[in-house]
Amino acid sequence: MTNPSPWRATVLTLFPEMFPGPLGVSLAGRALASGLWQIEARDIRASATDRHRSVDDTPAGGGPGMVLRADVLAAAIDAAEIGPDRPRLLMSPRGRPLTQARVVEFAEGPGPLIVCGRFEGVDQRVIDARGLEEVSIGDYVLSGGEIAAMALIDACVRLLPGVMGKEASGTEESFSDGLLEYPQYTRPQLFEGVPIPAILTSGDHAKVAAWRRTESEALTAARRPDLWEKAANRGSGQKTPKNKTDG
Repeated sequence: MTNPSPWRATVLTLFPEMFPGPLGVSLAGRALASGLWQIEARDIRASATDRHRSVDDTPAGGGPGMVLRADVLAAAIDAAEIGPDRPRLLMSPRGRPLTQARVVEFAEGPGPLIVCGRFEGVDQRVIDARGLEEVSIGDYVLSGGEIAAMALIDACVRLLPGVMGKEASGTEESFSDGLLEYPQYTRPQLFEGVPIPAILTSGDHAKVAAWRRTESEALTAARRPDLWEKAANRGSGQKTPKNKTDG
């Protein structure tokens, strides 16, 4: 579904100079230059009210580090003046894991507002009051939410109409159908004594498709049993995958 206006990411951060960063080059960068999407990086510190432009304070109840203040962040969110149809996200290691299905939803919408946390976290009251959805890109902790925000934006941008060269590029890859992507090969035909699997050069498209499906299932079962179990529970009729074969 094509949006009437370009997809837009609004990022709230203490380091707006980090953007667009990697998003300004390669596929995302070309799309940005072409006007297929837009990015706005807003400085949270601009909403501070004291002469020191303070944005954080010590945690209530004690403990190490500092916490991003609710009043400052709420003012920054309000100043962005985003519409009610745009998701409000907070990149956080305690958030729900980002999935390809969720990325598709974000890409089909007008684009999210993304809050990049810092320090020990964000005052819970602003998360609740401004309806921030916490999103995680993995079970690890980064110095801040900026890199996580870039990952989310890049995953969305590549799905926007006109960004990728071939529409099929977005449908035949890992997670598009709940499975990991099959192995890929290209020239040379023989690399260090290992040939391209013969079935891929057979010209038989049905056999190629079946081989790819088998490989996807085998990789998923071996590397991501959690995904394999979900696929099986959807009633898709998967059987125990066979060992890898070159056909």
